[in-house]
Amino acid sequence: MNYETLDFSAEGPVAVVRLNRPERYNALNAQMAKELLDVTVRIAHDSAYRALMITGTGKAFCSGGDVKGFVEAGDAVPELAERMTVDLHAFVSKLVRLGIPVLGAVNGPAAGAGFSLAMACDLIVASSDAFFTMAYTRIGASPDGSSTFTVPRLLGMRRALELAITNRVLSPEEALEWGLINRVVPAENFEQEALAFAQELAAGPTFAYGKVKELMYHSLNQNLESQMELETRAIVAAARSEDFREGTRAFVEKRKPTFQGS
Repeated sequence: MNYETLDFSAEGPVAVVRLNRPERYNALNAQMAKELLDVTVRIAHDSAYRALMITGTGKAFCSGGDVKGFVEAGDAVPELAERMTVDLHAFVSKLVRLGIPVLGAVNGPAAGAGFSLAMACDLIVASSDAFFTMAYTRIGASPDGSSTFTVPRLLGMRRALELAITNRVLSPEEALEWGLINRVVPAENFEQEALAFAQELAAGPTFAYGKVKELMYHSLNQNLESQMELETRAIVAAARSEDFREGTRAFVEKRKPTFQGS
């Protein structure tokens, strides 16, 4: 599939997806939602990719939904909103369940759907030029893209409601302090450092990383005993992997392991 709103490339074992509507600050439209779903399924079925980095082109990560497009849709906007969110939410489901680490490289403002997209990534590195805001209620909308699931779990209900109702803008330093992101990188070398982080993830035991993701995300809906049963199944599966054999041998031999992701 040729993408109109995304730029998809490979940096070795890292799949790089760039939101690519810089003239609209990478605002999400129906085509982008559809293409995000398509590219994620594509990545999931290609074992050459061992990490995914999502970033934006130009000055923004993603400015949210394409408000101009909503206005242009007129009376058809409810149908447009439904079509967009069906694809967007299918994409988020695939993204969270992707068996490789997903790095959100937030190169600039992440607002509305852009905020939600960033929060759906496993790890987030932000440029010093970035900021974060939910922004939905500013146009009379409620959130989508899974942020009402992720943000209360990350921040607790009070702060989640504050972000959603007041549209408070968080600097990258505040987002780091609140626990929404993992690192802040100077804008002047953001692309290189974000990609280096993604390459570091791709060089790791990605089979085990996939099991870590499954366990962490499932834990939100489990009791203690059921979660420990899932842990047992996961570590047994990991013990069958080549990465486990390589990791244990390297530990005993006092050398750096070379993981293959299987």
